[in-house]
Amino acid sequence: MPSTSPSGEVPARTKRADAVRNQQTLLTAAAEVFVTSGVDAPIREIAARAGVGMGTIYRHFPTRADLVVAVYRHQVEACAEAGPSLLAAADSPFAALRQWVDLFVDFLVTKHGLANALQSDSTGFEALHSYFLDRLVPVCAQLLDAAVEADEIRPGTAAYELMRGIGNLCVGRDSDPRYDPRRLVDLLLGGLRRAQPS
Repeated sequence: MPSTSPSGEVPARTKRADAVRNQQTLLTAAAEVFVTSGVDAPIREIAARAGVGMGTIYRHFPTRADLVVAVYRHQVEACAEAGPSLLAAADSPFAALRQWVDLFVDFLVTKHGLANALQSDSTGFEALHSYFLDRLVPVCAQLLDAAVEADEIRPGTAAYELMRGIGNLCVGRDSDPRYDPRRLVDLLLGGLRRAQPS
């Protein structure tokens, strides 16, 4: 029997571990669909990718904006957590930076549809943007600092500056199939490298 508070109310239950796992699976599937098909992708496509019914998605996320915001937060956290893991596992700090930037580009593709999904909720968008900067700029800075310390890249590039540049390169991907932002992001990263001795 659940315990009650002094006021006689039953405290809210925390989500069961399997429910949390299912929600994470759903958010991962939605992020993958958003990357390939945009934030206006049919809900049935997301449900099929996640292996759940459409009712499950609507139960967790009553509106598309709810789903897009949840995916946004999920991807920010995934990017934030990936930085230190990649740094520990990669062959070099620059390799970790390159892998992290790939994740960041996937995230940016989803982020570009966020403003449309939120429509007139500009304060909600601003709050999410602040959250994004607070979580990801320090991670990018850690990766850049490690690559500078390993003498793989030249010093002097700020994390915010690099992230903003990558973001600008990713704009317009949806409107022109001839444009491949990843190729230009790769050139940008190559420009950070120190000349290797021959």
